[in-house]
Amino acid sequence: MVKKGLTIKIVLLLMFSDILETLTHLCFKKGVLTRHSPDIGNFPQLFTFLAGVFSSPFLWYGLISVLLTFIIWSTVLSKIDLSVAVPIASFSYILIPLTSAVFLGEYISLLRWLGVFFILSGVFLVSWSTRGEGEGLS
Repeated sequence: MVKKGLTIKIVLLLMFSDILETLTHLCFKKGVLTRHSPDIGNFPQLFTFLAGVFSSPFLWYGLISVLLTFIIWSTVLSKIDLSVAVPIASFSYILIPLTSAVFLGEYISLLRWLGVFFILSGVFLVSWSTRGEGEGLS
């Protein structure tokens, strides 16, 4: 495979992909929050739950977001190495706790934020390492 440069356009596509992935998870969570959680062993209750989830517009927004994410992700992977794309696309690990706290009222502990910091550090190191391989950000 011919290595291609990590450009600003690719980074922006990766960021947009992360935003869409975050939106996907948020929509799926909102879709199930409108229903009472079923007892796993109770199949009639489970089918009622699933029927309710499939009638939620949030589920359908989430599925559209999955499709758009797939299109963007496929485009990005055609331009850069997978070993570079995946770590850079890890920003959803930051966006998801943020949106969970803001839109769902979830509590994010200090320890979890420390983990997010370490993920960010890894993303930075992986991105920085591509500079020596002829894939520096241009």
